[in-house]
Amino acid sequence: MTTLTETSVAGNDDRRDHNQDNSTHNGHKLMVALDVDGTLVDHDGHMSVPVREAAQDVVAAGHHVTIATGRSLNATLPIIEHIGIENGYAVCSNGGVTLRLDSGLAEGYEVIHKATFDPGPVLRALRKRLPTAKYALEDEEGNFLSTERFQDASFGVEAIGVDFQTMLEATAVRVVVFSAENTPEDFNTAIRHIGLAGVTYSVGWTAWLDIAAAGVTKATALENLRGRLDIEAHRTVAVGDGRNDIEMLTWAARGVAMGQAPEEVIAAANEVTHSVYDDGAAAVLRSLLP
Repeated sequence: MTTLTETSVAGNDDRRDHNQDNSTHNGHKLMVALDVDGTLVDHDGHMSVPVREAAQDVVAAGHHVTIATGRSLNATLPIIEHIGIENGYAVCSNGGVTLRLDSGLAEGYEVIHKATFDPGPVLRALRKRLPTAKYALEDEEGNFLSTERFQDASFGVEAIGVDFQTMLEATAVRVVVFSAENTPEDFNTAIRHIGLAGVTYSVGWTAWLDIAAAGVTKATALENLRGRLDIEAHRTVAVGDGRNDIEMLTWAARGVAMGQAPEEVIAAANEVTHSVYDDGAAAVLRSLLP
């Protein structure tokens, strides 16, 4: 494990030698996957000037900067605009939705992949175990359906209040479960008891559960993009702070955990940078520049 400092350069002996470092001196570009909440922005949704400018500089240098977030499409677009990505790709909904960004398109993007699943079995099982939790579902059209007026900034749109039966019958890209009365440990216990089959899940900072289609993570979507971009595996960088970033950090040749990340996230990375409140992402991004 390496602790990243302001003077660190890209590259890590744990995964490759210095002859294959993450640099641009030989003209090769990097694929740089960036989480949003807790990485580019703090938990109040604020992006600092150093982080914004560092991200803009890495984009301007020609690297393939790819936002990889649990946020849904509409909540991701302002971040993309903020750091100046006009052409490229973005991964939303924890790998459930992949965008191709193109400033020549009317909306500036198109959806090139969407992974959906039947939420019925998992919703029924969770509600029996967590009856007081709130549930929301992103459907294949990008709408959010929710119980009990459940709303979150990561949805990017106003959630539509529906009854539970309507949610059971929808086709889902993402299911979110939240409870103010439970802890992350409660959620983990419930998951172990239920045995969530046929889906991929991650438990958040609070009692927050994100569920996607089986086998779908940020990492699987990023690997598909890496092939599309023809980027060599050793030229991949990822920065994140949450449990939904673990697969992404292990996928990347250089996986960097934010300083405030939980222990299991730090264990998945091969570097740790400063916390989001100390502009940790800016330190990593600056290290990618000559």
